[in-house]
Amino acid sequence: MFKEALEGVVHGTDGGLASLLMDFEGIPLESYALDDSPFDIEAVGAEVSVVVKAIQRATEMLEAGDTKEVAFKSGRLITLIRVINENYFIALTLSPEGNLGKGRFLLRVLAPKLHEELA
Repeated sequence: MFKEALEGVVHGTDGGLASLLMDFEGIPLESYALDDSPFDIEAVGAEVSVVVKAIQRATEMLEAGDTKEVAFKSGRLITLIRVINENYFIALTLSPEGNLGKGRFLLRVLAPKLHEELA
C-alpha cells in the first residue's frame, strides 16, 4: 500500500521526483523515486527529519500548536513534508518548476490514510 501511494503522489504532481514515508529517527519505511531523479530521497528525508524536529520544538515552545506541514525551496528542488503523527512523516521532492499546490494537496489527502495504516 505504501509504495503505491508514494508512486501516486510523485506521478500525480507535475515535476514530482520522489516521495518517502519515514520516521522521525531518519529510518525510511518506504520510498519511491523516478529513475532519473537527481537526488537520493532517503538522504533528503534523513536530513530534513532533523529540521522538522527542530521546527516541532519551536512551535511547541511558542505554543503555536502541532506542526502539520513544512516546505522549503532551494535552487535545485522543492521539498514538502507532511507530518502524519508523532512518529512519521511523508516527504515529496519536486523540481523547482514543479506544481507545489498539487503536491501539497496530494500529501494532505494521503496523510490521514497513512495515519490509519500506521495505527
